[in-house]
Amino acid sequence: MEEFNNFFFRRLNPNISLGTASDRYAGWIGQIYSKEKYDKRITRRPKVMKEKTFSEETLPVDSLEEYFEHFSILEIDYTFYGLLLDEKGRSLQNYSLLNKYKSFLKENDFLFLKVPRVITARKIHIGPRFAANETYLNPEVFTRQFYRPAVELLGSNLRGLLFEQEYHRKDEQVSAPEMASSLDRFFKTIPQDDRYQLELRTESYLQDPVFEILNKHGVGQVLSHWTWLPPLKKQFKKSGERFFNSGRQALIRLMTPLDMRYEDAYVKAFPFDKLIEGMLQPRMIEDTVGLMHTAIKRNIQLNLIINNRSGGNAPLIARQITGQFSATG
Repeated sequence: MEEFNNFFFRRLNPNISLGTASDRYAGWIGQIYSKEKYDKRITRRPKVMKEKTFSEETLPVDSLEEYFEHFSILEIDYTFYGLLLDEKGRSLQNYSLLNKYKSFLKENDFLFLKVPRVITARKIHIGPRFAANETYLNPEVFTRQFYRPAVELLGSNLRGLLFEQEYHRKDEQVSAPEMASSLDRFFKTIPQDDRYQLELRTESYLQDPVFEILNKHGVGQVLSHWTWLPPLKKQFKKSGERFFNSGRQALIRLMTPLDMRYEDAYVKAFPFDKLIEGMLQPRMIEDTVGLMHTAIKRNIQLNLIINNRSGGNAPLIARQITGQFSATG
């Protein structure tokens, strides 16, 4: 328990890997990061949220070494916003940044990469408006401009590839069979890999036709604690409490409190240096711990990703989870 109280989570259990959604938060200094290492090396950038400007403080990339002293996995968020290569195979900004990250990874440090939204989103911003995404579930763009360069660059440090689909409002939704059909076409065309994980943020898609396609292609169902989704255990129950990933991996993402929008969660949690009273939902912790025990019993490798916005500060949330996990073991 002393290890966990000091934010060292790598030795929790061989079947459990803990990590966070993004890294390099200055709010984690004194928990994950040592203050003296980053004196005068913190960069600041403005972010506008709900008509208010926040000054985000970010540590340098070499802080990754210290991060992985505490956690064994990290979800890379910036790849969601752009491909790795352009149409002619030339390196883009995200490839260069990912290459910097690679230089600080050791043998047992693992990354989850978010697949770019130009692959996973049915609609994207084009100028000031949302418009139909012409590269939605495009297997060629995914394979040539993201998958192959990611696999070649990261090698064994790549734990998983996360396909996050945006929430679809009722007037935008398709039927579950139609969603299943589009996913089937995509996953049977791209390279076979046992590291794929799919997060569907629209509850109406969590039905048997979609689950059967996940099972067919060995794609994991991401259990996500997120705004408009049901609780984690209810999501798991909808799939018949099955783990679909052919690599015997599972992925849980603790993103936001239920019924709280991203923007509101950000404003509440900023600057991500402490837990926020009333924000951390007890059932999220209980469901997560229960799923951890279930995974261990079934010999599934469970990867748990924690976002600051699910309670205020990811390292402190990890400490609560590991404490309850140890107490119920």
